[in-house]
Amino acid sequence: MGGCDRTFQAHQSGLLQKLLQEDSAYDYDLIVIGGGSGGLACAQEAAILGKKVMVLDFVVPSPQGTSWGLGGTCVNVGCVPKKLMHQAALLGQALSDARKFGWEYHQQVKHNWETMTEAIQNHIGSLNWGYRLSLREKAVAYVNAYGEFVEHHKIKATNRKGQETYYTAAKFVLATGERPRYLGIRGDKEYCITSDDLFSLPYCPGKTLVVGASYVALECAGFLAGIGLDVTVMVRSILLRGFDQEMAEKVGSYMEQHGVKFLRKFIPVLVQQLERGSPGKLKVVAKSTEGPETIEEIYNTVLLAIGRDSCTRKIGLEKIGVRINERSGKIPVNDMEQTNVPYVYAVGDILEGKLELTPVAIQAGKLLARRLFAGRLEKCDYVNIPTTVFTPLEYGCCGLSEERAIEVHKKENLEVYHTLFWPLEWTVAGRDNNTCYAKIICNKSDNYRVIGFHVLGPNAGEITQGFAAAMKCGLTKQLLDDTVGIHPTCGEVFTTLEITKSSGLDITQKGC
Repeated sequence: MGGCDRTFQAHQSGLLQKLLQEDSAYDYDLIVIGGGSGGLACAQEAAILGKKVMVLDFVVPSPQGTSWGLGGTCVNVGCVPKKLMHQAALLGQALSDARKFGWEYHQQVKHNWETMTEAIQNHIGSLNWGYRLSLREKAVAYVNAYGEFVEHHKIKATNRKGQETYYTAAKFVLATGERPRYLGIRGDKEYCITSDDLFSLPYCPGKTLVVGASYVALECAGFLAGIGLDVTVMVRSILLRGFDQEMAEKVGSYMEQHGVKFLRKFIPVLVQQLERGSPGKLKVVAKSTEGPETIEEIYNTVLLAIGRDSCTRKIGLEKIGVRINERSGKIPVNDMEQTNVPYVYAVGDILEGKLELTPVAIQAGKLLARRLFAGRLEKCDYVNIPTTVFTPLEYGCCGLSEERAIEVHKKENLEVYHTLFWPLEWTVAGRDNNTCYAKIICNKSDNYRVIGFHVLGPNAGEITQGFAAAMKCGLTKQLLDDTVGIHPTCGEVFTTLEITKSSGLDITQKGC
């Protein structure tokens, strides 16, 4: 066996013993703080690689008293219940379409909120159990307690009963995620709900005011309206900040045409309870952002979706010197997800300047564990990450918005191809012609490489996923042109794009 001389020398000098005992001075090789998507992915990968791992996870109840099980935001109060409620709304639309396709039914069809939430919560419960089982199978220690650093390499875990236990580890991964932000006005925490509460709400929310213009706000407003509720969205400034603004306005326009009311340039200043109940009655006073005008209206439920705050300020980071962005609470890391304290790493929504998406956190968590414990070198690629906003008309995108592309590459170096389209399924149903929209942004100076992909239409997530893989491979306009489309599908429009924005030609469609 080669290298035995150096091994013997290391033994004689005491270096070998030091290396072997380096991590045994700690209780664990790795402690992950946060049992969401990124934290669980990292913990399980480290355990597969033979490391002794602990996960600390604790859900601080919302002001309304809502808490949930293992799995983090996505599984419990995010992507999973959101998509299922979106599906409930789509089924309502399908019922309406069905008559045109020959389905005859005479009984009155109505939606039952309690039936839906019970079924969704049962599914989430099965996922929670699955995560716990998976940790047990991989011998990952799971502790349902709130983790807080007390000194270097040492953490205090406080359970629901207030009992404290201390643990040490060689390395730590922060994966604490974010929680919904409140307005800071009278009555907000007392009477308003957030996405933390909505998906397990034991009663139908009734007439609802959604405050905010984030994707969470518009998705929730969309499915609530889709199941037949009276919904108003109060918007301070623009829709879907950070997304392509042409697409954002088309999303809002479709929602408005289908019954969602928008109050633009207003912010709430007071929420007052008029009646208790399930739901009760709340009076909302709002002020214009452009002048002295105030308005007031009565709602059954007020849902706040104005952004999220990182859970980084109350976990003792200052005691070990981990830097955070004081304004946002986000954690700056290098390209290895390492903080300024070498043994502390971070993944997921708390990272500064990174996309807040579950698959991103999972990918980053797995790759981090492989670099730390398997000598691998692959880093998480945060470029060209696809996403979809599950509004009533879904919006999928990958790459740059048109605004950002102009900022980075200059308008003269870009060509934007676009078209409206009419899904075949919508034709017989008599649904809106020339509402769905497809757009690609190409860099002329780089062989017309596709640097921005945008689609507004049914199943936008399914469409975007495939094209995102192509963009990873360096998709160009010529490659799209060379691709034979699948007919009749929505995705095929990207293989026949001819009209550029700069031409000013009409993009309305008249056939399939």
